[in-house]
Amino acid sequence: MANKRDYYEVLGIDKNAADSDIKKAYRKLAKQYHPDLNPDDKVAEAKFKEVNEAYEVLSDPQKRSRYDQFGHAGTDPNGFGGFGGGFSDFDFGGIGDIFETFFGGGGFGRSSKSKKGPQKGADLKYAMEIAFEEAVFGVEKDVTILRMENCATCSGTGAKPGTSASTCSHCSGTGQVQYKQNTPFGQFVNIKACDVCRGEGKIITDPCQSCSGKGRIRKSISIKVNIPAGIDDGQTISLRGEGEPGARGGPSGDLYISIRVKPHTIFQRQGNDIVCEIPITFVQAALGAELEVPTLDGKVRYNVPEGTQTGSVFRIKAKGVPFLRGNGRGDLYVKVNVEVPKKLNEKQKSILKEFAELSGDDIHEQRKSFFNKMKDALGM
Repeated sequence: MANKRDYYEVLGIDKNAADSDIKKAYRKLAKQYHPDLNPDDKVAEAKFKEVNEAYEVLSDPQKRSRYDQFGHAGTDPNGFGGFGGGFSDFDFGGIGDIFETFFGGGGFGRSSKSKKGPQKGADLKYAMEIAFEEAVFGVEKDVTILRMENCATCSGTGAKPGTSASTCSHCSGTGQVQYKQNTPFGQFVNIKACDVCRGEGKIITDPCQSCSGKGRIRKSISIKVNIPAGIDDGQTISLRGEGEPGARGGPSGDLYISIRVKPHTIFQRQGNDIVCEIPITFVQAALGAELEVPTLDGKVRYNVPEGTQTGSVFRIKAKGVPFLRGNGRGDLYVKVNVEVPKKLNEKQKSILKEFAELSGDDIHEQRKSFFNKMKDALGM
């Protein structure tokens, strides 16, 4: 249809031409381009078809009227216009979204939802930082948030005490208005929220001074939050109904608290287990010893066996993090690091040399062995 010429232009007449003028122009052009007078002339044949098509529409009062209103779309037999306006005064209502999908939100038959129904309040978010121990054992915290609350002066009505809102005369209190729109597909009834009362159905003529007629004010609210034992960094606690209050009887929104756990100076968490490292002396590692091991419940005594090597890991059961769901706790894993003394006096050195001799060890053997391996690798 986009490539078709205007029918009035095809016949060479004015848009206000009478029926007799249309017929006269058609007879002249039809005779000029008739196939019998223009054998094997493809251009004349195309002109003859174009003239006939234009005359068929403009000679019919109903088709001409639709063409004048909607152009070629109003007479296309493959489009909605070819049904003779059968959709006139039809309220498409619920299928407005289909037209919105195909026509980019043009609004054919689209029904705008009124805001008069109950609406859930908005959700709120809050970030909370807690200590490592608080995450392990749980804690109760007070949080302060800003949220909208119903105005105490007007009880949320928005009207000055002693007055009330009046019914909107523009929409008769429905919060919606209807208007008709002519389109290439017929006449549609559109429904949208009232612009005067903004879909509320009521107008406040004497607003409350405390909330300026909004019915709500922003307030600082303190809420107690129970942090469960075993919660981990990055997890979220949801408090139902602690968000913004709903409108027109709708439920309140929710409050989502995002947890951030501070790192500990000694312990590291791995799931429900805890890992820590402790230093022990060379003598303790060699002879074994009873050590005081730090835990989140306080120090406990643990026997390190003799001959313990650096990097050895020991498990202490049920000294980890409580399971967030269910009973029990994880374990504590203790990694020992053997510390070698850096500064020895002459007596200490003498004792160690004597120990090496008694053990049959040559204190220079490892160094010599290392250099011998280097020589072999380099072919020296």
